[in-house]
Amino acid sequence: MNLNSDLGEGAGEDEAILAHVDSACVGCGVHAGSVSTSIQTVARCHALGVEVGAHPGYDDRANFGRVEVPISVEDIEALVAFQVAGLAALGPLAFIKPHGALYRRCQTDRAAADAVARIAKRHGAGLVGQPGFEIVAAASRAGIPAYREGFADRRMLPDGTLAPRHEPGSVLEPERAVEQALQLARSGRYDTVCIHGDTPGAARIVAAIRLAFAAGGITTSRLAGRR
Repeated sequence: MNLNSDLGEGAGEDEAILAHVDSACVGCGVHAGSVSTSIQTVARCHALGVEVGAHPGYDDRANFGRVEVPISVEDIEALVAFQVAGLAALGPLAFIKPHGALYRRCQTDRAAADAVARIAKRHGAGLVGQPGFEIVAAASRAGIPAYREGFADRRMLPDGTLAPRHEPGSVLEPERAVEQALQLARSGRYDTVCIHGDTPGAARIVAAIRLAFAAGGITTSRLAGRR
């Protein structure tokens, strides 16, 4: 199993979260954060031995990249290529995981997912996505690693997608997040569990998950090298 968090977005708890995760999905300074924040986050990951992946999003800071932007697949490929190349200049990337609305689009849009897979392949990286959807399928088509992701801190619907954030209860309370993380880890359907860096109390939640995993005999590691 693997624990990851979306970081480098200016949410404020990155340092505390990094003490407990195996992998960081580092924002590329477009949907949130800044170039300086991305550079600093990658440097801290290297210092702590945390695996680095790229977390590109829509160029829509006003909505934190969480609202769909109607752009073409060609523009998605260029936007993601630009962001990933910038982060890759700081060191090797283990994976690409799109952010927010871009993640949701790639989960259901085969062409968009294939565009991101082409970029990942150029960088020798894998893709992170929810099982049963197009990101994981695109990785398989491209012949690159696919890492199946579940979310500890968000209510997951029966089909595996996330409940919309505007719905009551879509962001789980800390105790429930720990329970869900354990369920995901034990299900055999996931390679990694995510805790969003901007979830209230994210550092406390990920620390509690780490303790619960240890108590339950669940070991974690980096994603790179898995298939």
